[in-house]
Amino acid sequence: MNRFYFNNITLFATSEVEKKAALFFADEMENRSRFRPTFSENEKFGIYFNIADRQKNTDDFEIECTDNSLIFTADRLRGLLFACAQFFKKAVFTQDSIQLIDYIDGTYSPDKNIRGHQLGYRTTPNTYDAWSYEQYDRYYRDMILMGCNTVEHIPYEKAVSRRNRLMRYDEEEFLVEASRMADEWDLDVSLWMPNCEDDQQTAVERRDKLFARLPRLNVVFPPGGDPGELEPDELIERCRAFRTVLKKHHPDAQMWPSAQQPHGMPLWGEDFLTALQKYDDAIDGVITGPNRAFELDVLRKRLPSEYKIRLYPDITHNVRCEYPVHFDRDDWHYALTTCLSRECINPRPTEYSLVHKLTRGYVIGSVSYSEGINDDVNKFVWSSLDLNPDQSIRDILEDYARLFFVGTDSAAVADAILALEKNWEGNPAENPHIETTLQLIIGLCNENPELSDNWRYNCLLFRACCDVLVRRRFLQETLQLKQATNEILRGNIETAKDILEQPMNETYSALRRTIDSLAEKLFNQIGLQLNVEIYCADNPERGAVLDTIDLPITDRLWLLKKLNETENADSEQRIDILQKLVKRNKVEKDEYYFSFALHELHSLGVRQKPDFYMNFQGDRPHINTGDIPVCMFKLYDHFSFSCKCAGFAPDADYVLQFSFKEPANTMTRHHKVVANGITIYEGKQFGGYRNETFEKEMLPAGYVAVCYDLPKEVFINGCLELEMTEPMLGFQFSEFRITKKIQTSD
Repeated sequence: MNRFYFNNITLFATSEVEKKAALFFADEMENRSRFRPTFSENEKFGIYFNIADRQKNTDDFEIECTDNSLIFTADRLRGLLFACAQFFKKAVFTQDSIQLIDYIDGTYSPDKNIRGHQLGYRTTPNTYDAWSYEQYDRYYRDMILMGCNTVEHIPYEKAVSRRNRLMRYDEEEFLVEASRMADEWDLDVSLWMPNCEDDQQTAVERRDKLFARLPRLNVVFPPGGDPGELEPDELIERCRAFRTVLKKHHPDAQMWPSAQQPHGMPLWGEDFLTALQKYDDAIDGVITGPNRAFELDVLRKRLPSEYKIRLYPDITHNVRCEYPVHFDRDDWHYALTTCLSRECINPRPTEYSLVHKLTRGYVIGSVSYSEGINDDVNKFVWSSLDLNPDQSIRDILEDYARLFFVGTDSAAVADAILALEKNWEGNPAENPHIETTLQLIIGLCNENPELSDNWRYNCLLFRACCDVLVRRRFLQETLQLKQATNEILRGNIETAKDILEQPMNETYSALRRTIDSLAEKLFNQIGLQLNVEIYCADNPERGAVLDTIDLPITDRLWLLKKLNETENADSEQRIDILQKLVKRNKVEKDEYYFSFALHELHSLGVRQKPDFYMNFQGDRPHINTGDIPVCMFKLYDHFSFSCKCAGFAPDADYVLQFSFKEPANTMTRHHKVVANGITIYEGKQFGGYRNETFEKEMLPAGYVAVCYDLPKEVFINGCLELEMTEPMLGFQFSEFRITKKIQTSD
């Protein structure tokens, strides 16, 4: 492979564009080696920057290696910058030279035409609102190294400023400068701009003024929903009007609304397709993302072929989102979900490579939904696959390491990232690998002390520490609960209370202090906001891990509260109540109990219909206060539910009981429960009859226990296939049980 010595490297560029690319190269070289190559005419090893006269405007580039030179050729500035990126991805820096670990000669043509990420300067993100212009410029450069050609920004939300104490600039003043900086690096600018104005004239006037101020604007993205609550006809009419003023200021810019369906408009998708036929001159393409009106394959088949599709993938969130952790099986353990919440540092390289594989054939590219640097690894993986989908994840992560962990063993960094993703497999109590991952990441810094100043390294370290903290607490509290349960069953209530009140040890406390220290360092290094009060996170689910890391992850606190609530009860009555509580989820062997939190979704024996929503409750500090048992942490929200189960007694009547989330929707008339093809109930939501005793003893406020009779005639040789539907508004429930009906004498 090629080895280049610093004192023998010079840069050759003629035009202003070529010189801009050469300066980019020199800056990146200096950042990695403290050596800055200069322009020269001497016959040394040279790196040549060449804009080809091919009358093209693509992102393609070529790299040619000879004995004494590297020649970068492209059609435009960003093509040359991508050539630089390819060089640095494969470059290992030593004390006096650069070694290329792979041949980089060849012609490169990115697979996807659109490759970018959203970097909205607003209060919602966990990072961006704390940045200066210089930090944005640095991240623009990092995105170029990832292969991105597009940045997406956001003007005022609801047409008013929500500037917080972290933000150094007015949002729209920032937007103008962000557009200018993007233009300087030849990055396309996309604008995510919801329809928040009450009338079209006001909306058009606002956009006319804003578009005129922006030095560069290539795409406007008005979401159909999330937010935006317009009927499709009005949405497309507005797009048509917006497109007129957009073309006035930016003649080559395009209008791309999204087929994201507003809540409460079940027919919106069909009406959207109809509206496109009426106004075929209004838009240039369609975006799809969270809260989509159609699954991607259906949208591509239904959408007229002249409209291309751009993907808006959510790579930043872990729960209550488009692609929750383990989206194909939804089994992220509730203890991890509770403590790490919706927007923690979340490298998920193999999982997002699967999402990319499932979606890439339908789209011409993507601009991801991102709310900060928690998803930095995911950005790099996604953009790398948009460049070249044939790359292995291993190679991509080693490229990431060579770019951003300079001087560190790239294989070890890749191992650390992959290990973090594996930390979230299964029950943390059954995953000792979590402890090994932390030691692996600590070892990186032991061998490369300069990593302590690298925010990307500290992100990995922070997550690894959090994972270990969750595991250790879950192990101890699970043991405490087991011991306390045994004492309650023996009638030793005070002993059980003493066991549950035992604190964590000093090793745990020291790790917790380390997490606080790393949070402060990350805020100072990159503006990562890991709690609301100190670091100004928008709310607990916006990356504020310090506000969720200590929330209950077992029934320890729930049971302690019940112990305290029953202190004044008669001794025998108290023992009876508490013994019922610790046996809350136990059923006989010919009965059935299922909790979305405690049990894996695939154990239902049926794959649920697409687009169900798991409305997780455990990471919400105002809900998870010890008043809700962990079996109710996951709240299934959908229009349908089904399962298959067996082992029921052949000659017994049963009762099916759901723990539904209130309130029932009074408009519903077709809530339907079917058992083995026989309709058990159909009518208003929720119907059935209430188990008020269970509600009082076992359910938190806001839930009801609704029962339906299952006579023995509906079972087939002890087997049951159950289906529940509500086609318009759906339902939410956390658990259900099928128990033998208690026979009462007349």
